[in-house]
Amino acid sequence: MTASNPRPEEVLSGLMNACNPATLLVCGDRARMLGQSWQKAHSETVLVELDAENPNDGFPLSHSIDLALITDSLESLPQGEGSLLLGQLRNFGTHQIAVLVADPESWRFSDFLGLGFKRLQRFDGNQPQTLYVYNIANYNHKRDWNNARYWANPEMWDKARW
Repeated sequence: MTASNPRPEEVLSGLMNACNPATLLVCGDRARMLGQSWQKAHSETVLVELDAENPNDGFPLSHSIDLALITDSLESLPQGEGSLLLGQLRNFGTHQIAVLVADPESWRFSDFLGLGFKRLQRFDGNQPQTLYVYNIANYNHKRDWNNARYWANPEMWDKARW
C-alpha cells in the first residue's frame, strides 16, 4: 500500500497516536485488536471492551473515555441500537470517537452528521468503508454572537416585536 492509500487500521492507529488515550474503549474485532496492541505498548492505559453484539449492556460507564474505537459492529446492530451506542458514548463525555463502518444501506452520512460526527476518510476496496469521527473539542465551533455580550440582543429592544 502506498501512503496515499492507507488501510483503515493505519488511520485508526494514527488517531490513537494523536490522542494518546489514557482510557480507551473498543467495540468490534479490529478495534479490540488495536486496543489490546495499544495497551501492550502503553501499560498504564485503561482498556474497556464492549460486546459487539450487545454494546449497550456496558452502560453506564464508570469513568469518561479519552478515545472510543468502534469497528465491525454497527452493521449488525439495528439502527436504533447503534444510534443509542454512539449517543451514549458522546453523552457520557467521551472525548473522541472513531467509527469505521462498511457502507450498508442502513447507515447514511446524514445519520452520523445528526450525531455530531464528521466523515474523515473513505476506504475503497473489496468492501468499501468509511471512517467517521467525533471530537468534543471541535464539535461545536465558537460563534461570535453566542456569548453574554450578545445574549439578550439589547440593540433590538423596543425596535421589534415578535
